[in-house]
Amino acid sequence: MNFHFLDIKKFLPHREPFLMVDQVLTIDDEHVSTCFHIKPECIFNEEGVFNEAGMIENAAQTCSSIVGKSYFDEDDLEGCSAKLIGFISAIKKINIKACAKVGTTITTKAYIKSRLNTDQFTMCSIDCFITEDGKELLSCEINLVIQELKEHSK
Repeated sequence: MNFHFLDIKKFLPHREPFLMVDQVLTIDDEHVSTCFHIKPECIFNEEGVFNEAGMIENAAQTCSSIVGKSYFDEDDLEGCSAKLIGFISAIKKINIKACAKVGTTITTKAYIKSRLNTDQFTMCSIDCFITEDGKELLSCEINLVIQELKEHSK
């Protein structure tokens, strides 16, 4: 399925200038792939480089989209069936080999390692990798907590 038509802003709570994902390339219950074009006005632009904090935020936003997917109705392409909040509870491992330059596009892939669903929230551990033109820039393991806001419950 082609996900390029999805408006990621309808599924993530972030807004510009803090939105660090442009497009969902692929997504299923265990994996997601996104891309992000680094513009000069990006708030994580540090002397022409997308800094480490920006890369971690891109990874976290990508990771949250896998978990968030399960809260939305399968046919909801507008992000209307749920309203979520999420938090990084831990960054267990991180290896930053290089930072991307402004003007480039990074691809971020994430894979769920473990997941615990409760009535109130979802906790998960996710492996994530950021690449640029096939070169790995970052690898990490992130723990997230995702919660549905009750006023928007299904």
